[in-house]
Amino acid sequence: MKPIWIVDDDQSIRFVLEKALLREGLPTRSFTSPREVLKALDGVDDAAGPQALVSDIRMPGGSGLDLLTAIKERLPGLPVIIMTAFSDLDSAVSAFQNGAFEYLPKPFDLPKAIELIRRAVEESQREEVAEVKMASTPEMLGQAPAMQDVFRAIGRLSQSNVTVMITGESGSGKELVARALHKHSPRASGPFVAINTAAIPKDLLESELFGHERGAFTGAQTSRRGRFEQAEGGTLFLDEIGDMPFDLQTRLLRVLSDGHFYRVGGHNAVKANVRVIAATHQDLEQRVKQGVFREDLFHRLNVIRLRLPALRERREDVPMLTRHFLLQSAQQLGVEPKRISESALDLLATFQFPGNVRQLENICHWLTVMAPAQVIETKDLPPEVLDLGGSTPGMVTSFAPAVQDAVAQPPAAGLAEGDGSFSSSIASAAAAQSSAPQVTQGPQVPVFLSGNDPSRSAGWESDLEIEALSLLATDRQDVWDVLTQRFETCLIQAALATTRGRRIEAALKLGIGRNTITRKIQELGIED
Repeated sequence: MKPIWIVDDDQSIRFVLEKALLREGLPTRSFTSPREVLKALDGVDDAAGPQALVSDIRMPGGSGLDLLTAIKERLPGLPVIIMTAFSDLDSAVSAFQNGAFEYLPKPFDLPKAIELIRRAVEESQREEVAEVKMASTPEMLGQAPAMQDVFRAIGRLSQSNVTVMITGESGSGKELVARALHKHSPRASGPFVAINTAAIPKDLLESELFGHERGAFTGAQTSRRGRFEQAEGGTLFLDEIGDMPFDLQTRLLRVLSDGHFYRVGGHNAVKANVRVIAATHQDLEQRVKQGVFREDLFHRLNVIRLRLPALRERREDVPMLTRHFLLQSAQQLGVEPKRISESALDLLATFQFPGNVRQLENICHWLTVMAPAQVIETKDLPPEVLDLGGSTPGMVTSFAPAVQDAVAQPPAAGLAEGDGSFSSSIASAAAAQSSAPQVTQGPQVPVFLSGNDPSRSAGWESDLEIEALSLLATDRQDVWDVLTQRFETCLIQAALATTRGRRIEAALKLGIGRNTITRKIQELGIED
């Protein structure tokens, strides 16, 4: 395993991290300045480089932020953890914008520091595996059984010139299948020509398919080859064949039957040496019954049918496709590829994707541009994914029903007494929810319940008003700060109790950033 590089001018910090990491079986290499790191990088190859890098911000030999920028230019996939004193928090926040994996505030809790570094190592290893996979990415991706069936069918058809019909929802990748069939066929050296029959006006489609002679119609100043002639010796892909006008279906049937066609306005038959692959998202059998699609053409096209599954039928492929499209988007935009957290991937996998793979690709383009950090979290996902709401499996929108027993007996002393019992009752309720997922019968009781009337749905608000009036009646001039701090303390303690101390998950539930919750915990003196 490659070592973790530690950069800090403080010998005690280096010593503590080295010993702790070695006990965990993680090799290390230490440096006292950014200059030493950059010099060392010049003398090693990728195989001997760092697995992750932990760097202080302020060092006599240079800035950790400058080092981060230089590292990201050379090793864009390397996780970099920035160590900082509390006064450097603003710098640490800006470090995220430059691609830092996480920041580690000083003085740090050693077990938490080691856990963070281990997560960075795991992320680095995942990225290495992903890069290897991406380097050998085929034209199509999919591990789901339904996609494996498609791949097997393409393999069986690899030595055939038979006509193929591809069915599947819009955006599921029908053209990719057609290109794969062409690539692995005896006609691979010939052209692949695609035309969407639904996207071309009826009056122009005939000329697009079969070409026209000079003077065939107004504006035909020269002769023009159609798609059939352009695809000579190769493959012609007719997308959305179900939308082809009825009269043109007759001409297409004749080409498929005897291999000849006439240009518009022409009198000489042209021989077509073309393999036809058709695709549609429509139910052609139903369109035949409705009389809008020729039955004989349907049978001529439907020699071999391949059904392409919708993305919601192959959810296990979502992580692989997401990483692929994120890398692809970054390459197109000329930026560093973004990583995505497991929780965000899990939520993406629950999305229905009405637009299928094309929609996932568009989401990845959106994330590449709009996600604020290099690691995409659940809160960074676009609105259509986050709008799944409470019906989404695994998502908790409110823990009120699960803590009814915990708050059924409200404390005698509420917020008005200012003794912290209000905060404690919320934290206890949240802890009860995490250990007792079952929901009891009966009316829902709000979490923020205090006072002597358990039927009040807004008791905590009444108590807050009482407390505010009590404080405002004094000579104090810090009422806002006092109540805000106590309110924030309640919320953060409840969230931490719910997530068993996991800060990032707590921040996600509260709808705040991970930087914000860390800063608040330190400011408010919360022990988690």
